[in-house]
Amino acid sequence: MEAQKIAVDAIVALTDCDREAAIAFVRRLYLAGVKDPKRLTFKGLQAIARG
Repeated sequence: MEAQKIAVDAIVALTDCDREAAIAFVRRLYLAGVKDPKRLTFKGLQAIARG
C-alpha cells in the first residue's frame, strides 16, 4: 500500500493530473504485480504523457 501512495503522490505532484485517475491506474498496476514505487511512478507518468 505504501508503494501505491508514493507513486500516486509523485504522479500528481509532477503532472497535476486528477488524483482519482492516478489512483485507479496505479492500483491496476499494483494488482497486476508491479510492487516497486519507482516502477509504478514511471509507468504512471508514461500513461499520463500518452493522454
